[in-house]
Parts: sequence; structure tokens; C-alpha cells
Amino acid sequence: MNGDYQHAYFPVFLDLEGRLVVVVGGGAAAEHQVVSLMRYGADVLVIAPEVASGIDALVAEGLVEHEARDYVRGDLAGAFLVVSATDSIETARAVYLEAEGQGCLITTLQGPDLCNCTMPHVVQRGLMQVAVSTAGASPEIARRVQKRLEHELPHEWEPFMLLVGQVRRIAMERITNSAERDALFEKLADSDLLERFVAGERPDPEAVFRQFMWDDSEVRIPAPSVDSLAPDALSEA
Repeated sequence: MNGDYQHAYFPVFLDLEGRLVVVVGGGAAAEHQVVSLMRYGADVLVIAPEVASGIDALVAEGLVEHEARDYVRGDLAGAFLVVSATDSIETARAVYLEAEGQGCLITTLQGPDLCNCTMPHVVQRGLMQVAVSTAGASPEIARRVQKRLEHELPHEWEPFMLLVGQVRRIAMERITNSAERDALFEKLADSDLLERFVAGERPDPEAVFRQFMWDDSEVRIPAPSVDSLAPDALSEA
């Protein structure tokens, strides 16, 4: 990896359900990553002599595995993703070399030379996730963009996206013509459904499907845009 922070990363979302993720290190940064990984169904193994209280509590509940010792070569066997959260540059380098040798994805606290992927800042509204990355050049700016997006995207996006997914499933089951399905999906995306959620409505997916399939009279208002974020809002505090 190039350490001059000019490297472009390919954005991708990973399915971690039931996959082994090895976290090397047990401090506050490791704790934050462990909690995040568990939300996505990962099987988490923490390797560190000592761990933060939050990790210890998860271990006590049987939700996370912990091996109370230092990392040794071979600990990454079977790992899909590795999180190197150690303060030791020597350990981080050894973890990186093993991960690369095994073809594992690895992210680290120690800079771009010792990883092959990065963890973005994320805004989540149910099924919708918006990830922000500066390829390591400025996590501070990424956090500021994240905060702007948190403000711009109302929490009603969560039930809205759940409804859209339910309507999509109905359409996939009942509409055989792909052009008709696509037209329906476009109408949903351009509709006023999000505003109706903000106003307190909770539309029924079956009723929404019938309305958008056979009724063209509904008012369609584009969902709020986040393209208007001002560049000058990204300066550091």
C-alpha cells in the first residue's frame, strides 16, 4: 500500500454474516470495531492479553471469543477479515504480512502501508447505508461529512426503506415483465412516500403496490438530496 495517502480504494459492502473476523488488540479502538462487527453478524475472535470492559462483557455473554495472549503467526487461519487494532507497530506489521499471505482483507490503525482496506464512516438508516471515506487522508473530514449526512437524512428513511423493500418483493413475485417492474421501482423512488413517513403516516406495502401499479395520479416528490453539501463545511474545527 502507498503511504502517501493518494491511493484510491474501491468501495464495496461486505456480507459478514457467519464469517470469521479476527481482531488483534483489545483496547478502546478494538472495542468500537467489535461492537460494529457484531451488528453485521460476524463471528468475532479477539486476540489480546487484556481487553476493554465492553469486550469483556460480550465475552461473558458468549457473544465474542477471546484468547488472552499476544498474537502469534497462524492466528489468522480461516479469517475472512482481520482488524489490526494493536498499538505495536511490530505486531501490526506481522499481522499484515500474515493476512496478505493468506489473502485476507485487513484494516489497521497503523496507516495505509499495513492494510489493504479501510473502514469508512457510516450513516445508517435501516437498510440504507451511506459510507464516507477519504482513503485515510483525513478521518476528521470524513467525520464532518458523516455528521452533515446524519442531519440531512431523517430517521424516517429507515421505515421508508423497509417499505420499499417489501413492495419490491411483492413486485418481483407478481410482475413478470422486467420493464413494468423497473417502471414501478422508478415511481417508488420518485414518490412522496418519504414525506408521508415524516408526516407520521405508515403506508401498507400491499396498498402501496396496488396504488403505484395501477394509479398514476399520485403526487411524486423527489426524496431530499444530499448533493448540496457545501465544500466549506468540511474544514476542521
